[in-house]
Amino acid sequence: MSLDEDVVRPSGEKEIASPYRRFSRAEWARLRADTPLTLTADDLARLKSLNDPISLEEVIEIYLPLSRLLALYVAATQGLFKATQRFLDAEDGKVPYIIGVAGSVAVGKSTTARVLKALLSRWPNTPKVELVTTDGFLLKNRELEAAGLMERKGFPESYDNRALLRFLSDVKAGRSHVKAPVYSHLIYDVVEGERLVFDRPDILIVEGVNVLLAPRPTRDGRERQFVSDFFDFSVYLHADEDLLEEWYVERFQRLRHTAFRDPRSYFRAYAALDEKQADAVARDIWRRINLENLRQNIAPTRPRASLILTKGPDHRVAEVALRKL
Repeated sequence: MSLDEDVVRPSGEKEIASPYRRFSRAEWARLRADTPLTLTADDLARLKSLNDPISLEEVIEIYLPLSRLLALYVAATQGLFKATQRFLDAEDGKVPYIIGVAGSVAVGKSTTARVLKALLSRWPNTPKVELVTTDGFLLKNRELEAAGLMERKGFPESYDNRALLRFLSDVKAGRSHVKAPVYSHLIYDVVEGERLVFDRPDILIVEGVNVLLAPRPTRDGRERQFVSDFFDFSVYLHADEDLLEEWYVERFQRLRHTAFRDPRSYFRAYAALDEKQADAVARDIWRRINLENLRQNIAPTRPRASLILTKGPDHRVAEVALRKL
């Protein structure tokens, strides 16, 4: 049973309505209304990730309606914040609107996050939009190796969750000059001494595979904060497992001819593989690591998202599900 189907209870009881309103691609595209396209083909070429063939048509039909919806949500939240300030006779600084972007490896999260950042920064009430990925909060390779977790990279236990929660808490509290670590996919590690600085953005987009994951219960029963506690809205990108595997393998093959050839690359040994060997290695990595993480930790968080974008074989979004308020 899919998360957005009605549930039939036994013995004639009434059905439970879905928490989501579903839209076909065409139905969703009409919700763009008169929202102008503010990206060019050159802009999009700079924003998209390797092996994620997003088009201007996709931006127009999927991401412009989403940016319009988010602009309305942000404006309403800003109005509520100002009303609360007047009620309290307070002069607190602005609180950023935080959007989470979740989904499997190879589903296109990075492109979605960057396109949303570009579109939302063009709305007049949100000129300052920032993006952070949770990769920067992965434990350093030496720590993962010491704990025997190198093959669990991307799993919940491979992150410095305290640092990530502290970062989000500081940003949401409206603090200025909040720092986040930087991750390099080339060296496959957190970059020593490098930091990104976030200075009270209007919107912060947080992208990562496990950002919608709920915490495991503690032994003493105490409540814990988790990343999505700080989200005002969240997007989950969904695709069938077989599609994700093929996209992962295609990306691996492309990297074999590009980034893997860089002498600094952590994966430079893979550049010497032939196509058949590379296919076998990529599928082994996918099935042993990424698929396990998807099934155990990522896919179960899909019902927690505010909006679900379901992709078809051509990478195009085929269906949109929006959680009812």
